[in-house]
Amino acid sequence: MFNFSVGSSLGLMAQTAPFLLFRMAVYFAIAVAYVLVTGVGAGIGYGIGGFGESDFQASATLWGGGTGFALTAGIIYLLREYTLYIVKAGHIAVLVEAIDGRALPQGKGQITYAREIVQRHFGEASMLFGVDLIIKGVLNAITGLLQGLMRLLPIPGLDRIMGVVRAYLRVAVGLLDEIILAHILRNRSANPWASAREALVLYGQNARPMLVDAAWVTLFVYGLSLIVFLVMLAPATAVVYLIPGAWSAGGVVFALLFAWAVKAALIEPFAIACLLQSFFKVTEGQAPDPEWEARLDGVSGKFRKLGEQASGWAGFGTKAPKPEMGSA
Repeated sequence: MFNFSVGSSLGLMAQTAPFLLFRMAVYFAIAVAYVLVTGVGAGIGYGIGGFGESDFQASATLWGGGTGFALTAGIIYLLREYTLYIVKAGHIAVLVEAIDGRALPQGKGQITYAREIVQRHFGEASMLFGVDLIIKGVLNAITGLLQGLMRLLPIPGLDRIMGVVRAYLRVAVGLLDEIILAHILRNRSANPWASAREALVLYGQNARPMLVDAAWVTLFVYGLSLIVFLVMLAPATAVVYLIPGAWSAGGVVFALLFAWAVKAALIEPFAIACLLQSFFKVTEGQAPDPEWEARLDGVSGKFRKLGEQASGWAGFGTKAPKPEMGSA
């Protein structure tokens, strides 16, 4: 029924447990930073508001909390290259190694091992970030095309279900950039631009089985995320009451933050493990179809940009060798 195994995905999670712990530390630290800086900002605003009337104090508290939240978001945005390079790409690297049956180091050595693999393929974080940005541009074009086509279908009540469709596409297509990254790492490509282009074509020509598998993964991701949000709602609301001048929506915001942290640290890696198995299985032994390559060239300037970058790629040297576990 599926092109992936839930048991195998859980096994991959167990094999990469050191990286799961690392992800948990990173994403929960981000969530806690949001709460703490928002609380400090609200506290400062509450103190300043004490010099005025109660309405002014409430407004100052809200503005202080909002400023703290925005400041944290800005810092996280500036660190997005590091997060992609060390956390996401690193975990995908060890997942690929595990899927291919290679032994992984344990503990902190697994994180070092993953970083070495990513560095062999992309050099600096800016290189990986550049590839990822163009891939996301291609995926946005594909998602927009799919949504546009669905709006043209003569289906009664389609507008009411487009929200569900968009949520599905966010998982079905939204995690594709990480699948493409896995393809680059697995094939030890000396030209990441060309390998990314190849992976997009392979996905396109196998869209039907991949989207079916993604539908089941979507149900799991959103279902479990909703449960986590409901569980987090009570403690998050309690945290809000510790902030001076607590506002009613704060509990929902903080619950969403911690639910996001659980999703990014634990739920999303499981989804990626499922989709990686699916992609590797359905594309096994296939070559990119020139017709599909022409189709993507026609709908996405970013896809054409990948071709230009691939043609002009000088590389870091020779094809990346398969790393030895002892090098970690």
